[in-house]
Amino acid sequence: MSFIGLHNLDDFAYGAAFMGTGGGGDPYLGKLFIRQALLEHGQPTIMDLADVSDEAKIFCVAMMGAPTILIEKMFSMEDLDLAVRSLENKLGYKADIIIPAEIGGVNATVPVAYAAYRGLPVLNADGMGRAFPSLEMVTFNIGGVSCTPMSLANEHGETKVIETVTTLEAEQASRPIITEWGGSGMISLYPMTGKQAKETAVAGTLSLAVGIGKAIREGNERNDAIESLLRYLRTTDYFKHCAVVFEGKIVDLTRKTQKGWNVGFCHLQALEDPNDRMEVIFQNEHLVAYRNGRVATIVPDLIAIVDSETAEPIATEALRYGQRVKVIGTSAAPIMRSPEALKVFGPKCFGLDEPFVPIEQLVQTRE
Repeated sequence: MSFIGLHNLDDFAYGAAFMGTGGGGDPYLGKLFIRQALLEHGQPTIMDLADVSDEAKIFCVAMMGAPTILIEKMFSMEDLDLAVRSLENKLGYKADIIIPAEIGGVNATVPVAYAAYRGLPVLNADGMGRAFPSLEMVTFNIGGVSCTPMSLANEHGETKVIETVTTLEAEQASRPIITEWGGSGMISLYPMTGKQAKETAVAGTLSLAVGIGKAIREGNERNDAIESLLRYLRTTDYFKHCAVVFEGKIVDLTRKTQKGWNVGFCHLQALEDPNDRMEVIFQNEHLVAYRNGRVATIVPDLIAIVDSETAEPIATEALRYGQRVKVIGTSAAPIMRSPEALKVFGPKCFGLDEPFVPIEQLVQTRE
């Protein structure tokens, strides 16, 4: 059992931003949200999966929509509570524990804040160990947990409850609603038991976010932020295969909000060799990085663009022309690389023609 509080909030937010792989929303906004909840309601208990009873009622909560929308259309605790209460009313029972759907950006901080608000524990786990743009792209789905009934709520007090046979149908039904609501909304979904969570969740990811953020902070204090980050990643079970796959500046950027997602690409150029280039394609999150036309890292492995000096993660909506950055590729949790997982969030699920190749193999090939 551990705590996330005001003393390590910055570490948690920056670690979650790194694990968000460009998506999940601005960590600063998420930090404001959770800070207010902690000040008003205190620290929630962080529970490890092993400590959860098989019968516990566990609810996922998240913000759904394009991260760019959050810059102008902030979410609220009342919207999120409306979504959860709506799902509780539908199911006929209350939530015992909250779990993040993903550990990326805002959607890492929102569940912790809501757990504090409701006086409930939050699980030290999530459904992917990173961020992904679509509802079906979680380990809960791969493990047979139903996404629905799923509730949605907006800032006008409107709610919707969706029931579908498949998770893909839930995504297809809810995305137009979110788009009609202005591009974002709060959701509660994947109601599950403790037994199901223990069988399907990616464990220990809140602790990992704190550890990553701490490594970045302490690295900046020593002026070796990138090296500090990589050293820490190599001590973890999930992210131990990691490398800087490119260093340079952003020379071109295309970004638009389309069908409820932030989509586009980023072109980078090496500082010392203008012919050495990288293209990063994103759909909320970074999907693939091509270095001079060859795959350097690809989903479901993580791709993070960070400031070249401070290692501060940069969300896709915060990318700017001229920024000097490093692109870090990181292995995903083993469950995310399984054949079953690749059918749900492998490259082909995003329309990419390339097969998945683990980063450790790509780095060896390049060397």
